Amino acid sequence: MLSSTATTMLRAGVSRSSGALQPMLLRSTACPCSPFSMNTKLPQPTSVRPLSTSPSALVLRFRAQQQAQQAQQQLRRASSSSSSSSTRQRSDAELDANAAEAAAAAQSAAHAGEPALDWNTFFKLRKTRRRVQLAFSVIMTLITSGAGGAVLSTGVADAMVAQVPLEPMFAVGLMTASFGALGWLMGPAMGGMVFNALKSKYRGQMEIKEGQFFARIKKHRVDPSASSMGNPVPDFYGEKISSVAGYRQWLKDQRAFNKKRTTFV
Repeated sequence: MLSSTATTMLRAGVSRSSGALQPMLLRSTACPCSPFSMNTKLPQPTSVRPLSTSPSALVLRFRAQQQAQQAQQQLRRASSSSSSSSTRQRSDAELDANAAEAAAAAQSAAHAGEPALDWNTFFKLRKTRRRVQLAFSVIMTLITSGAGGAVLSTGVADAMVAQVPLEPMFAVGLMTASFGALGWLMGPAMGGMVFNALKSKYRGQMEIKEGQFFARIKKHRVDPSASSMGNPVPDFYGEKISSVAGYRQWLKDQRAFNKKRTTFV
């Protein structure tokens, strides 16, 4: 009797408390990842540590930035100076060419009544004048050296020869050579005077053509500052030009020099 009554009461209690036991079972048997779990701990956000910047690293970085800025400034200064120098040289050449053209125009206006002189005749006369000047240089060298040697042989300059720390024969030879060099320098001037006296009718037109010729030379010649051992300046003053064909070859040489310079740069 007692056992049946106890069994009945247990069944009734379990049935009554089944509604209350169910949430307790859910709370006790929940998954740790479930939101119903009271013992589950949420992951804490990890703190981000700043990068370690030591004072030495900052100093090195600052110095590197300063060196880079200084290098950039030096490059800018070098480029600006080279461009300014090239523009200055170009402007000087243009000014010289313009001045030569103005002088040639003034000379042509002054000698307007004289017959015109073509370029081939001008180059022929120019070659003849150079030969006459060379001949007078040789003649004056022989004359002055002979005269100097004759004067020194008389013993006039014995006191001066004694002051030279060489043998008297070598000292006299050097003085004679100096007299010859003086005659060589006097030759072109005297040869030019003789040529102008012989070709007086071409003198005015020769001056006009020379002004025009040198104006062209100054306008088309290259910049000598860009020359080197492998790329020398081709006849800067145009002294080797003796014909129209020679002038055209001179222009080709100037263009070849500029092309070679740009290739090296």
